[in-house]
Amino acid sequence: MTTPLIPLEHFFDNPERALAKVSPDRRWLSWLAPRDGRMNVWVRPFDAADADAVPVTNDRDRGVPGYFWTRDSSAVVYSMDGGGDENYHLLAADPARPNAEPRDLTPYDGVRAAVIALPRSTPDSMLVQLNLRDRSLSDAYRLEIATGEIALLAENPGNVQGWLADRDGHVRAAVAQTPSGDSELLVRETETDEFRVLAEFTNEDGGSPFAFSADGSEIYVSSARDNDLARLVAIDVASGAERVIDEDSEVDLAGPVISDITGELLAVSYVRDRLLVHTLDDEFAAHMARLADIHEGDPSVLSRDRDDRTWTVFYDHDRDPGATYQYDTGSGEAALLYRPRPWLNPEHLAPMEPVRITSRDGLTLHSYLTVPVGAERSGLPMVLVVHGGPWARDAWGYDGEAQFLANRGYAVLQVNYRGSTGFGKAFTHAAEREFAGKMHDDVIDAVNWAIHSGIADPARIGIYGGSYGGYATLVGVTFTPDVFAAAVSFVGPSNLVTLVRSFPEYWRPFLESSWYRFVGDPDNPDQHDDLVARSPITHVDRIRTPLMVVQGANDPRVTQQESDQIVQALRDRGVPVEYILKEGEGHGFAKPENRLEMYGAMERFFAKYLGGRTTTESL
Repeated sequence: MTTPLIPLEHFFDNPERALAKVSPDRRWLSWLAPRDGRMNVWVRPFDAADADAVPVTNDRDRGVPGYFWTRDSSAVVYSMDGGGDENYHLLAADPARPNAEPRDLTPYDGVRAAVIALPRSTPDSMLVQLNLRDRSLSDAYRLEIATGEIALLAENPGNVQGWLADRDGHVRAAVAQTPSGDSELLVRETETDEFRVLAEFTNEDGGSPFAFSADGSEIYVSSARDNDLARLVAIDVASGAERVIDEDSEVDLAGPVISDITGELLAVSYVRDRLLVHTLDDEFAAHMARLADIHEGDPSVLSRDRDDRTWTVFYDHDRDPGATYQYDTGSGEAALLYRPRPWLNPEHLAPMEPVRITSRDGLTLHSYLTVPVGAERSGLPMVLVVHGGPWARDAWGYDGEAQFLANRGYAVLQVNYRGSTGFGKAFTHAAEREFAGKMHDDVIDAVNWAIHSGIADPARIGIYGGSYGGYATLVGVTFTPDVFAAAVSFVGPSNLVTLVRSFPEYWRPFLESSWYRFVGDPDNPDQHDDLVARSPITHVDRIRTPLMVVQGANDPRVTQQESDQIVQALRDRGVPVEYILKEGEGHGFAKPENRLEMYGAMERFFAKYLGGRTTTESL
């Protein structure tokens, strides 16, 4: 290979900028950028130069991960938890007073705040959900931005999973879980009325609502009723009648694009190998065509001002991580705002290639292959990267981990195993009770495809993943110990019984339709033993693959005991295992120094056992 080794920092340190947004009144332009090594929100007047930007937040711990503007443009609001514990507070920073301390709008210890909606009709308030009354249940509130005062709008009776407001800012719909794990779409005419069941959906059929129609007479919903693929439907609020609006022939619905001004549907998006947009509005279609000519990649709108005059647009591209433009809808002109990592040369990054792999029982596994630049596609060391979730999916676009591994000389294979979302309900539900079963067969089938295609050297195959991907890694070295030459588990569950029993209280309303259905209930005697059998910790004596384990000490989803117990079991046997445990981190590493330490250790670990390239002996 002649491609230069790219420093770890170029992939995993903070970007130069990210997440540019225009304020609704078009007075400000904002973005995330480092301040003393931590990502914070910076703001400048819309017509000013970038040099005039000032930080309006000053987080010194894990950085600000994201933010939004209030409708009245009076504040930038962002979520912040305590060291990764996911009990998020909403904080507000004043763009006109950059030296002022941000205000905590939800100053409740141990409470998790999330935004339901920012109604255009009530710009001085927002709708939020809080598990303030009961830590296992989230109620709906109106929150006054200026004072932080809250008013209860809907109390969770114990089964509500999420709330939905109409365009006037009234909480009029909810999704509830039934005792069997199916769902009900609830609706009410006013906030003083009782909720009634509008529609019922089996677990497979979905039923997730997106928004009320412009006049409030319908609700736009993702539904796979009478169909394998989820499609966009409208459900009549009065009668419950369902009509199909749009669908794709290959993949599930991703979501609708709705005009903030009129409430009308503009487009519907899907993710095949790449983003696909079905436009429903001629003007929006013209904008999308224009955006396609401006820059390579799949464009998505990050923000719009309230008059829909100015957009900030992000381009997802496999070899250029997120070029962001300012777009004028009147003139069709666009100006580059920044490239988040300008130090990365696209010519030195590897294309991500969609591939189709057939599982041993005939399913199509939509996967992605990244081959090192300039390398022969023959006998390469390979890392299988398994996505988390498991109710998620890999998709085309920039992936820092894939690019890092490819730059080190590895082919990288990412497989959407059964249970991954987006490929129809039959594919998703083929994963029920298949943890360490057919789900693992799928990743092994992907490995065998790479070997039989001549791409991968069977003696130099590694596996890596986070969350479910970490579990898949541990399953790989226990259930199929001869396949992998090296393995890295990041926040990976080792014991399905202790995992489920340690879930946060606010997950309880979701478990029947997710973990209990797909994996099992450890408190059900008929299912407990099966969970034990599918747990890597049960088969720890089979591990002979070199293993690295990485864990955040504050992780509320996969708690520290999941990593501790398998590391201790190996050490009790005298088996060496590399263990990286970081305080002040949760389900993923937010601090750049911790990310760099982890990936530096991974670089050396894979180089030792798979033979790839390495930049340094130590960080």
